[in-house]
Amino acid sequence: MLKPWEQLPPSLQNDSVRPYYDALSRKKGQLVCKRIFDFLLSAVLLVVLSPVMLVLAIAIKLDSPGTVMFRQVRVTQYGKEFRIFKFRTMVQNAPQLGTQVTVAGDSRITRMGHLLRRCRLDELPQLLNILRGEMSFVGTRPEVPKYVARYTPQMMATLLLPAGVTSQASILYKDEDRLLSAAENADETYVQQVLPGKMEYNLQSLMEFSFWGELKTMLDTVLAVLH
Repeated sequence: MLKPWEQLPPSLQNDSVRPYYDALSRKKGQLVCKRIFDFLLSAVLLVVLSPVMLVLAIAIKLDSPGTVMFRQVRVTQYGKEFRIFKFRTMVQNAPQLGTQVTVAGDSRITRMGHLLRRCRLDELPQLLNILRGEMSFVGTRPEVPKYVARYTPQMMATLLLPAGVTSQASILYKDEDRLLSAAENADETYVQQVLPGKMEYNLQSLMEFSFWGELKTMLDTVLAVLH
């Protein structure tokens, strides 16, 4: 559910966000369905996929030294920070060895990490974030605080809803690591070129939000992974 406008954080109370807020306010019933669906499906999938996740956890541990899970601070609904759950796909000290974003052929990615990323299996632990209400199956991918600090006033509208595991932008930019591989400064290229492009799709999805549309996005994601 959306908070009343006057209860939003000051960073979201701007004229650029208001049209998106008003559009979502007219769809409160569908937002309730979204949360119920997220809770029930994440709970079921956590039970059904727990054996798969156990096998992956063992494989990650055997493949390279370090923790099984990658925990990082990200930003979700209303600018709230949370710690995301992901299977570790890079060497343990990856943040100290390169940029925040990942580029094609990144030497920090482990052998198991390549497989997990190709099939998006590294995202499975985010079912825990969805169950806790920190994320949703569909929504703007959660960024780290330093990228959120570079959001334009209009981009702040994407924080009206919980961050998501997938979105139309995620599907269209699934190969963004290749776009960044030739950049001299991958972080700055991401902020100046990739992020604005993704945000156009995220903002359009907010304005056209529907529960059924999100189900279609989930199906599109499955088809994209299979390809």
